[in-house]
This record gives sequence, structure tokens and C-alpha cells, in this order.
Amino acid sequence: MKDRKIFCLNNIARVGTDRFRAGYTLSDTIDEAAGVLVRSADMKELAFPAGLRAIARAGAGVNNIPLERCAEEGIVVFNTPGANANSVKELVLAGLLLAARDIAGGIAWVQENKGDEAIAKTTEKAKKAFAGHELQGKTLGVIGLGAIGVLVANAAVALGMKVLGFDPYMSVNAAWKLSPAVRHAETVEAIYAESDFVTIHVPATPATKGMISAEAIAKMKDGAVLLNFARDALVDEAAVARALETGKLGRYVTDFPNPVSAAMDKAIVIPHLGASTEEAEDNCAVMAVDELQDYLDNGNIRNSVNYPEVNMGVCETAARVAILHRNIPNMLSQITAFFGSQGLNIENMANKSRGSYAYTLLDLTEAMPRDTVQRLKAIEGVLRVRRVTEK
Repeated sequence: MKDRKIFCLNNIARVGTDRFRAGYTLSDTIDEAAGVLVRSADMKELAFPAGLRAIARAGAGVNNIPLERCAEEGIVVFNTPGANANSVKELVLAGLLLAARDIAGGIAWVQENKGDEAIAKTTEKAKKAFAGHELQGKTLGVIGLGAIGVLVANAAVALGMKVLGFDPYMSVNAAWKLSPAVRHAETVEAIYAESDFVTIHVPATPATKGMISAEAIAKMKDGAVLLNFARDALVDEAAVARALETGKLGRYVTDFPNPVSAAMDKAIVIPHLGASTEEAEDNCAVMAVDELQDYLDNGNIRNSVNYPEVNMGVCETAARVAILHRNIPNMLSQITAFFGSQGLNIENMANKSRGSYAYTLLDLTEAMPRDTVQRLKAIEGVLRVRRVTEK
């Protein structure tokens, strides 16, 4: 197999990078990299070298990566859905408890009064200021039932909460994992109307940006608690600040500090700790490295956010070629006709599309002539051709 260089834009746990086979080396520069591993570093203005084949994000969110530009340049972008789900779920549960019981206020009071010799006695008078309520019997509305949302919903059921879930795009896999005790909400408005706590677990897209607006908040119960451990862009935080001031919202719990959220009264702002556990970082690193290596070595695509999923295992024929192209009519027939015209027999093939882009992976019974790649690139709509393996 080919030797390849990998560039890490952020620190990636060694439990992940140690999984690269012999022949892979970590590079100090992106210039000759075949693959990039990244966590939160902003790649939007970064120029990509011609030899870059793939980017693997050790985490779920990919708003730091220029997905469309990558797709146009034939660079496959991976993420690691579910790898940090348990870590985030546990922090959401902590957020629920922090909002229901004024634990943070009580701890701050103890620190302020730690010099009081009679603090044990004073506590009995002071603690009523920090009294709260139990989660059992309260209603939690979960918007987004992906890897994290399902775990949060199930955990809330175990705590004795009534749980409503809303996700019009819920996968079959997620549905199998969801507790039958979670009630399905037909609309997001039903979540707003019935929930004492509302937690959002959806990706940040143009369609979801600002989805928790003043209009959405107006539909919530008076004194409802809003939790945001997904992305700060999902929430109109100016509207949240006004709702906290008027009492429409009882609390806002978020994992995204910024000048607006940090200054809010009655907000509990956590310093982006959702995925910051050793276990989550290890899980994300392992998953990102495995995805990246499988693509570079075998051409398989798993958990890409800009190209379709294709898995043909390990190549057992003379050669494997990967073609990233536009999803337009007549592409597949042109590709297969090309190989036929060259007298190259296709032993196995997979072709999938995703939006404007498609991916064709072919196993051949004999090695390709060296100029085959350049001639395939001449087909209109082909973005990148790659010799994956050749025996």
C-alpha cells in the first residue's frame, strides 16, 4: 500500500493516531498531506493542496469546514456522529439539574461565606433562597432525535420525566434505540406548548439557524427552561435575554459562551465542555482515523457529510479506482463505456449519489494503464479520479 502523510490541525488523541498502519506519517504541514484530522480549527480560508484527498473531523459539527468547496475539489469530508454522544448527554443531564435546583447559586453562597464560623447554622436560614424542584414528573421536550437526542430522551425517561420527542428526519437506527416511553410530537409547536424543559439537538444549517426565535419562545410555557448544547447559532440569544428578563423563560442553559450569553441574568453558561471528556476525545479520534484510513486505503466512504456512503470492503482484484463526480445524467454510462472502450473489465462496482455529487467505486480484473486517470478526468462532470489500490 502507498505511504501517506497526515496533517493534524488540532491535537488528536494518540489512541487514534496510533491506529494508522505502517507507512502513514504525521506531517507538520498540510502541503503534502493526503488527509487532514481536525477538531475545531477553522478551515474555511485554508488553501488545500492538490494532493489532499480527505478531511476527518473528530466530532460531529462541521461548520468549521468549507463543505461545498471540498466537494468541488473532490475532497471527502468525514465526521464522527455518536462518538461524543454520551459525553454530551451527561452534560445535558447536569444542565437539567443545574436549572431545576440552584446548585450553582448555593455553591457560590458557600464560597462567599466560607469565613463564617457559624456557617452551618447560617446555612439553614440561607438555603431556602436556593430551593428548586425535582425533575421527576416534569416534561422534557427533545428537538432532534439523533445520537445525542435519543440518549438524552432515554435518560430523562429513566429519571422519571415525561418526554416528548420531535424529529421529522429521524433515522430507522435512532428509532430502534429510542425508549417506547418517549411520546412523538407531530410538530415542534407541540414541544413548545407542553414542555417544562426544551432541549435542542439539531445540526446548524441555514434552515435551523435562529430556529429558537422570539416567536418560538412566545409559544413556550411561562417559566420554561431552554437548554442548548448543540450550536449557539440555533438560538436568537437577544430574544432569549429578553425572555429571561420578563420571566417568560425561567433559565437558559448553554454550552456556548459569547458576549451575549455570558452577560445574561438567569443563564447558566458552561465553557463548551460537552465533548470535553477523555473518553469522548478518544472515541472521536479513533473513529476519525478509521474513516480516513479506510477511505485512503480502500476507497470506502463512511459518515461523510458531502459525499454518499459506499463500502466495498478490501479490494481483492487487480485494481480499484474511485471517481468523484457530479450527480448529472449519463455519468455512469460514460464511465462504464470508457472502461469498456479500453478493454478493462469491471469485476465489481458501486455508484451512489448525494445531492449534487456522486461517487463511483470500481474493481477491475487487470491493472489500469498509467494515463487512464487523466483520460477519465476529461469526462465532463468528473471532479477527481484516484487509483485506490493496484496489485
